[in-house]
Amino acid sequence: MSIDPVLYQRMAKYNAWMTGKAYATADKMSDADRKEDRGAFFKSVHSTLNHLLFGDRAWMNQFTAGGYKVGAMGEDLYADYAELKSQHLAICQDIEDFAATLTPDWLDGTLEWTSRGDGKFRKRPRWICVTHMFNHQTHHRGQLSTLFSQAGLDIGRTDLPMMPDLEGL
Repeated sequence: MSIDPVLYQRMAKYNAWMTGKAYATADKMSDADRKEDRGAFFKSVHSTLNHLLFGDRAWMNQFTAGGYKVGAMGEDLYADYAELKSQHLAICQDIEDFAATLTPDWLDGTLEWTSRGDGKFRKRPRWICVTHMFNHQTHHRGQLSTLFSQAGLDIGRTDLPMMPDLEGL
């Protein structure tokens, strides 16, 4: 199967756009409000943002041997919001840089790893794993959008075709 890397380059730009929007919305909350348990899977806005960064780092470690700090599933990487935001926005650029290097041949290859979650060895097509990284981001940003809405905040448009750099195409 041959996947055009331009798909992932677009998804990387979408990720950066939406991550920026998520933090711009979270900036409107107090630290206590961001850390309040709101009943979500990762409880709070802060911990959901941490989990998004965790997922990005875990997958980028698999794809690039980047050496990103990951920690345990469900454990906040950063208690300090400013540091979390800085680190999260930085990996968005790393993901864009990674996506720019992708080739159909690399995507057609196989990723092999031992899961930290269950200790099982896995082999999967790389394109499946890269697709999952972007799908994971979208899934948890959907949770954030709900948490923001429940807090009376609107993240704004989230649709891929509404990205500002697509206007006028």
